Amino acid sequence: MTDDAYLCMNIVIGIDPGYGRCGFSIIEEVDRSWKCVTHGVFTTSKEQKHADRLVEIADDFQSIVDTHHPGTMVIEEIFFSKSTTTAMKVAEVRGMLIMLARRAGLEVIQVKPNEVKLALTGYGRADKKQVQEMVKTVFELDVIPKPDDAADALAVAWTGANRISL
Repeated sequence: MTDDAYLCMNIVIGIDPGYGRCGFSIIEEVDRSWKCVTHGVFTTSKEQKHADRLVEIADDFQSIVDTHHPGTMVIEEIFFSKSTTTAMKVAEVRGMLIMLARRAGLEVIQVKPNEVKLALTGYGRADKKQVQEMVKTVFELDVIPKPDDAADALAVAWTGANRISL
């Protein structure tokens, strides 16, 4: 378990869960607004066994937590209408990351996809491009983060972070 003294409540890790690509972001509250520290994706290979992919994602997540010492993890709930197989695998990733976050002493906030869209754009059915443009604007970035999973992780982090009163 991570020593709570090292956790920073003004640092949030955002997660857009997946097992091929799992988006992550680190944001930090500076002068009463949230700033992007870093973002990216944890990637795994289709050739790996699913269990090995989970281990790789867990190791990548732990490395980010050990480096940035967030106090909160915000993770998106899953919404799939097509593939139950994919949904189950993503659910396994979510469960593992929630457990790892709690074991490390992080608070966990779960947000729904339409909640993220509503928070960023004011419209719960906004399309991906609208959300990405707002991520670019909110974090004062020069370009929209790529791949999409990284931009989604920033949107998730920002949505959850705005629930925290600092």
